[in-house]
Amino acid sequence: MSNSASAASGRGTQANTSPLVWLMLLLICAAAVCYIFWDGLVEMEWRWANIEEYSHGYMIPFVAFFLFYQKLPALIRLNWRGRWLGPLLMAGAMLGWFLGDLSSIYIIVHYAFLLALVALGISVFGVRGFRLTWASFAYLIFMIPLPTFLYRGLSEQLQLISTQIGVAVIQLFDISVYVTGNVIDLGVYQLQVVEACSGLRYLFPLMSFGFLIAYVYNGPNWHKWTIFLSTVVITVLMNSFRIGVIGITVEYWGIEMAEGFLHDFEGWFVFMACLGVLFLLILALNYAGGRRVSPLDLIDLSYPSLADIKAARPGFRRTMPGLVLTMLVLAMALPASIAISDREEYVPVRESFIRFPLLHGDWVGEETALSPGVLKALDYPDYIQANYRRPGDPIPVNFYVAYYESQRTGSSIHSPRSCIPGGGWKISNLTQQDMGDALGYSGLRVNRLLISQGDESNLVYYWFAQRGRVITNEYLAKWYLFMDGLTMQRSDGALVRLVTPVLPGTDVALADERLQAFLREFYPILPEFLPGQDIQVKEISRSRQNKTS
Repeated sequence: MSNSASAASGRGTQANTSPLVWLMLLLICAAAVCYIFWDGLVEMEWRWANIEEYSHGYMIPFVAFFLFYQKLPALIRLNWRGRWLGPLLMAGAMLGWFLGDLSSIYIIVHYAFLLALVALGISVFGVRGFRLTWASFAYLIFMIPLPTFLYRGLSEQLQLISTQIGVAVIQLFDISVYVTGNVIDLGVYQLQVVEACSGLRYLFPLMSFGFLIAYVYNGPNWHKWTIFLSTVVITVLMNSFRIGVIGITVEYWGIEMAEGFLHDFEGWFVFMACLGVLFLLILALNYAGGRRVSPLDLIDLSYPSLADIKAARPGFRRTMPGLVLTMLVLAMALPASIAISDREEYVPVRESFIRFPLLHGDWVGEETALSPGVLKALDYPDYIQANYRRPGDPIPVNFYVAYYESQRTGSSIHSPRSCIPGGGWKISNLTQQDMGDALGYSGLRVNRLLISQGDESNLVYYWFAQRGRVITNEYLAKWYLFMDGLTMQRSDGALVRLVTPVLPGTDVALADERLQAFLREFYPILPEFLPGQDIQVKEISRSRQNKTS
């Protein structure tokens, strides 16, 4: 009898906290998280809508919910124990949001939002519950766009690999093909590498699908890892196949047929073809392992009924302390969210590059335009690109500057160290050189690159002009972008690059002298076009939408 009374007392203790009260606290916490992270979520959705590589982002939350729903009966049957780890993680998420929001670097806000969801989950059903539902949280990673500099570096490397394999396929058929810079030259037909490699934009959707299939797959773990990791290989090989078929089609059936294939074999058609290969791989893995089961039995897409969910009740009281403390952390963050809701980003006054002189000293420049595709890839900066020559020296200096008045929403500078290999050039020498002695301008330090492609060689100088700083390290530039967003409320910046040929049989010192002579004339006028630390404000841009209005 005493045991029965004790059990009844235990049930009464569990029932002291009304499920309605518990649910209201959970909804309040969820609403507070959405409110605090709202601007970051809006920016993320903008990327889904405007960047094809991330257009799958709309589906990710629904799939993540399905994965969570699959585990709901097992989760309910657990003895829920909200942990103190949840409020601690929520405090970390709020710190990430605060720093990301103040610096206007939304990628920090995006990952802080994901951490906040994890924190809320652990606050509610504890670490054991999180372990059971980890896949639904991990799947949300695929909705977050990669940092721009990381995506560009990855994309350029995959383009190189894909192009090399595709060209090798074409050469197997004894067809002449040559890759020069960003162009695949088939003699009678030239194909831009960016266009040829457009199939790579479906890498992230395919990886997200591969993760989903690997998780619900009924098989050994090494099969699961093979399925997921193969998505990268499949995407690259499918794009290489696309390049190879274009080359063969040009050779045997003409340009019109090749352009028709290029138009038809793109977009979601490439994605569906990749999915077909992925499912063939799954069947092959099972056949090689001696399993003879229906393809439908290989994956578990079952979901619980409402009767299964109603069969158990969670212990609300045990989860209350962690949830209440998490709500207190959010309550402390809300005033900060309101206080910085009107935080502004300063856009400095500067001269447009339309007014940059083509005649200066002894130098005469001829401006050249970037193609629409390149401008789109660069996120449409204000730029100048011109070839300058001086009397008695026919060798040009290619002068290029790209200026961004804001880098907060993902628009950022392309590093030549990433772009040069993507253009087919090899970096044979890379040093940093202080130009103070040569030019008499203190504080100017440049990256000096000697690059080559076949018999051609070029000398390159470049640096990052960042709010009054001259920076040569790409990652240091990212650090100052973060810090200056916090302290200066600015994210403007530019890349300055000079290139000149090194003729065969000539000393590279002649090329150095040419670039230094150019800098001696033009460096003093750059501050008119590249704002320093002391600025006049042209425009005040809201870094957050005013949520209190």
